[in-house]
Amino acid sequence: MLFNSYEFIFFFLPISLIVFFYLGNLGHYRVALSWLIGVSLFFYAWWNPAYLGLLLFSILFNYAFGVALSRQSDQNSGRKKLALWIGVGTNLFFLGYFKYTNFLIDSLHTLTSLYWHIDKIILPLAISFYTFTQIAYLVDAYRGETREYNFLHYVLFVVFFPHLIAGPIVHHREMLPQFARPETYRPQLSNLSVGITVFIIGLFKKVAIADTFATYASPAFLIADNGGTLNCFQAWEGAIAYTLQLYFDFSGYSDMAIGLARLFGIRFPLNFNAPYQACNIIEFWRRWHMTLSRFLRDYLYIALGGNRKGEFRRYLNLFVTMLFGGLWHGAGWNFIIWGGLHGLYLVINHLWQRLVPVSIDRWWSRGIARTFTLLAVVIGWVFFRATTIDGALAILKAMINLPSNLHGHIGPLEQFMTTIGFRFDSGYFATEHYLKLGILCFWLWILMAWPTTQQLMRHFEPAIDYKAKGCDALEDKLIWQPNTIWSVLIGFIAVISILHLGNISEFLYFQF
Repeated sequence: MLFNSYEFIFFFLPISLIVFFYLGNLGHYRVALSWLIGVSLFFYAWWNPAYLGLLLFSILFNYAFGVALSRQSDQNSGRKKLALWIGVGTNLFFLGYFKYTNFLIDSLHTLTSLYWHIDKIILPLAISFYTFTQIAYLVDAYRGETREYNFLHYVLFVVFFPHLIAGPIVHHREMLPQFARPETYRPQLSNLSVGITVFIIGLFKKVAIADTFATYASPAFLIADNGGTLNCFQAWEGAIAYTLQLYFDFSGYSDMAIGLARLFGIRFPLNFNAPYQACNIIEFWRRWHMTLSRFLRDYLYIALGGNRKGEFRRYLNLFVTMLFGGLWHGAGWNFIIWGGLHGLYLVINHLWQRLVPVSIDRWWSRGIARTFTLLAVVIGWVFFRATTIDGALAILKAMINLPSNLHGHIGPLEQFMTTIGFRFDSGYFATEHYLKLGILCFWLWILMAWPTTQQLMRHFEPAIDYKAKGCDALEDKLIWQPNTIWSVLIGFIAVISILHLGNISEFLYFQF
């Protein structure tokens, strides 16, 4: 069941809300919790009931190990360490088996010519998300940072449907205390109005914007992955369109998840905060998939030694962390290359900040920094989107094969660009080509300047950890208020969104 489907919006969601608050108003908090757990499991089973058993086993296993780890006070005891290794190892075993077995066997066949046939293993929905959520819980239980023994709270923490399928990767410290508050079980007008507004904004981003850009991105990557030839315009159109599609798709999902949780009186951590406004790659990763970045930092980068063992190890740990981040996104060499590329970006960024500690903070310097950062991100997205390495390289080669009508018209710059690998034999660009690329670049500029959903709603704190900074005049004029004007506007985009629901498409992050 998709957030952007008629079944979810008109049946599942209202029934879930009405029954939950009805039970909560009667004071039956445990029954209301059980109801919410039940509808969340139903939501998950809608996709494929066969994997519901795996999810339930994962919950029972991790809850038991978490309680056992919490009750052992001596963190240095061998028994407690062994229990942690067994718990984390079991989680990683199931994740590895379902997500990476096919990839490993295919890679072994390619590298050694050995052939080992197994039936294709289907990836259970959301296994990456609920595995990481529970690994964090086990590690924190080992460290003595959690004392949660309420089974219903724990189960809902894992399966709560707004975050179950594609995040955010929630933390027990953020979620479990909210389930214990009596006000969570009573409907509040502010929660309902904020939740509906944020959900509708996210829905509009997904069905009216992201899915539109998909129609421009998919053909270019399909041609490249099938060995076809692209010109410069097709390559740049595909790369920029996918950059926009992924932004609005993931931003839309993140808004919808936050909005849905808020309807139930729950606040989620912020997972997406205008990443294309970042002035460098370090800042980009503080804004893109923020809860995954937090997990990788707290439970992998620091575990590898972080920055405690010298500069070389710091950069190596950073690079290895991003490699694993790429592999988490998908079982394929393209994702590993994408992760390694961002690891290299981060290393270069940190080295640059160390060598050039003084930065120029002017509107034009921020514009240049954002442009170069976004260009680096676009190049990375080519590997992220393409299904083959050859396809990604074909896109990149076409991107640096500039139109023939530039040949002889850019002076000494042409000689320099030719020296570093550019070519000028991609055919002639017509005015319509420049116009299309101009429109796509205009959308990128909007993302660099336009206020985010969180900024528009900042007076009502839609996310747990959002802090508004440096709000400008444009944002001040667009602050959301529960008034007639905003109600009409949100109603209008809701109608547009509902009219687009006929073209159902999954969120891009569902595949991870």
